[in-house]
Amino acid sequence: MCRREKAPAISRRSLLRTMGAVAGGALFSAAGCGGNASQSTSASSESAWPPNLPVGTFSPSAADESFLDEIEQQGCLYFWEQASPDNGQVLDHAGYDLNGAMDTSTNESSIAATGFGLSALCIAGQRGYLPQAQIIERVQTTLDFYLNSMPNENGFFYHFNDVNTGQPLSGSEVSSIDTSILICGALTARAYFNDATITSLATQIYERVNWPWMLNGQSTFAEAWYPSSGFGPYYYNTYCELMMLYLLAIGSPTHPIAPSYWNNFSRPLLTYEGYTYISSNSDPLFTQQYSQAWFDFRNVADAYANYFNNSITATQAHETFCLGYPSPQDPWYTQDYWGITSSDYVGGYTAWGGPPAQGPIDGTVVPCAAAGSLPFLPNECLSMLEALKADWGGSGAWRRYGFVDAFHPSANWYCQDVLGIDQGISVLMAENLRTGLIWTTFMSNPECAQAMQLVGFKPQNAS
Repeated sequence: MCRREKAPAISRRSLLRTMGAVAGGALFSAAGCGGNASQSTSASSESAWPPNLPVGTFSPSAADESFLDEIEQQGCLYFWEQASPDNGQVLDHAGYDLNGAMDTSTNESSIAATGFGLSALCIAGQRGYLPQAQIIERVQTTLDFYLNSMPNENGFFYHFNDVNTGQPLSGSEVSSIDTSILICGALTARAYFNDATITSLATQIYERVNWPWMLNGQSTFAEAWYPSSGFGPYYYNTYCELMMLYLLAIGSPTHPIAPSYWNNFSRPLLTYEGYTYISSNSDPLFTQQYSQAWFDFRNVADAYANYFNNSITATQAHETFCLGYPSPQDPWYTQDYWGITSSDYVGGYTAWGGPPAQGPIDGTVVPCAAAGSLPFLPNECLSMLEALKADWGGSGAWRRYGFVDAFHPSANWYCQDVLGIDQGISVLMAENLRTGLIWTTFMSNPECAQAMQLVGFKPQNAS
């Protein structure tokens, strides 16, 4: 089981630091590696190592479209059923087997899950999954609550809150990155619904944020502020999911930071099995995905990189890592079963992934790792996700809201929870692959497009 017992809320970033401090994994060497995994059902055991993982051309079949629609429709259902109808807050996690009832075993809402949920409701409206009038009413309710009732500090929200009252849970931090996710959702809703009330509420939420305050006089953003001790010791100074934070701040019409702050975080290079890309050694795959759920980095580059192409390479490296773990000669993963990123596991919740190997990797697969990379490596990710459902869906991997958060068939373990943020990245990236709806909608906000121009993004030919 992986249902969470009551415990102090903890952020992914805190877990990453903890795991990084104890990580003992090392990059594998390509020298002397043998063939591909003998267990793989989709690659010959005589294939050369490392495997060839081309981006290819995405030409979905009717069955592919139907499967992607299932991911989206069932994922959107989570953000409708597992959100308070009174205030719109979305539960951080919930059980999969409640027959549509809201999970009352937890009161833990997450501003990040709510941000993903606001964007998911745009998809639900576009595809007719839910009645449009009810969606608009829910979005209005959510934004009104966040503007007028949710505790905040200089416009930044607490990460975890009571889903009924909005009061911060014990130990929760005021989070810069999770506030950014919430605002991305609000601005997506503002641009999509063209509703005067939504426009006013979302604009006020965004324009209230005092971005310079979260710098705390430093050159990069603080991760957190605590009511008992003030700013925490950690800063967003190394490439990760931080791009949305800096771009929202630079684009702010009321409390902007200078575009030069874009140059203040480092962009270290990681090389693994011939793949070289920007990545912190301690960060799972989700860090390559979150900002790109909203900001459209396709065919543009700044002075440092084409970040969309960077995430393609990161996904290729991650799949290669899985296919060779714990060794290329005897791997636990195959091309029909791969993907690890921060998630629940049999021991609770962990930040794990690779390369390099991090966390208690045990053969568990996390579907949102590949789902969040659908636009980057569509054929590999989609075929693997389809295989997961075909092979393990009937055993417990696929439930009311789509995939459970994680599962390990060999251990007969299937998580009983789904996580809002993991459902969210899956839903948004599936729609972005199909139509680019979230990209085009979000980027129609003038502040967002202007921010990318201010930091030097310029068109670049597709590669």
